[in-house]
Parts: sequence; C-alpha cells; structure tokens
Amino acid sequence: MAAPPDTRPLSPHLQVWRPHMTMVASITNRFAGVGLLIGTFGLVYWLWALAAGAEEFAEAMALVNTLPGQAILFLIVAGAGYHFAAGIRHLVWDAGRGFSPKVADLTGWGVFVFAVLTPLAVWALAGI
Repeated sequence: MAAPPDTRPLSPHLQVWRPHMTMVASITNRFAGVGLLIGTFGLVYWLWALAAGAEEFAEAMALVNTLPGQAILFLIVAGAGYHFAAGIRHLVWDAGRGFSPKVADLTGWGVFVFAVLTPLAVWALAGI
C-alpha cells in the first residue's frame, strides 16, 4: 500500500514564512533593481534630448520638473541608494559577517534609512 501524498509545500514560500527584515530587504532589493533598469530608459531619453538640441532638452527638463517627474526622480535616486547599500551589506555577508538575526535586522533597517537619506542628500547638494 502506497503512502498518502504529502500536501506540504515543496519549498518555503510567502504562505509559510511570516515577513521578517531580511525577507523584506531581499524583496525590496529586487524591486530596486527592476526600478533602476526602468529608470535607465529615462536616463537614455534625457541624454538623447541633451544631444538633440536645446528645444528637445527644454522639453525633457519640463517633464523632469513636474511633480510626477520629481517623484520618479526621487524614487530612482532612492532605489540607487538602496541597491548600493544592499550591495555593501551583501559584500559584508560574503566576508562571513553580519549573519546574526540582530545584526541582520539592524543592517536591513540601515539600508532602508540610507535609501531615504540618499535622495535627500542629493537634493540638498543640488540646491533643489
């Protein structure tokens, strides 16, 4: 007689694990990477407008200077800061450090704080 089929999931997934900082940071890092990829198309458009001449560049800057344009730019810079800080965090992990739950949570929060401070610092330095 065969054993009854096992109905448990084959691997951990979101229905099994309750959210914790390392999980949220990992998922957010993936979103930041995708956002940066999409933001690259905006950068290419802006560079094209810069090379195309004053009229095209003025149109591109008019888009950037709208409230939605500034919000998107803020998110792109925050995503870059997040992705950078998360990369440093992973380099530390590659060195075999920072795996204790307390340190992993602390550095996870640090990455989020860095992501918010990055565009604020850029805006302050740019005088915006």
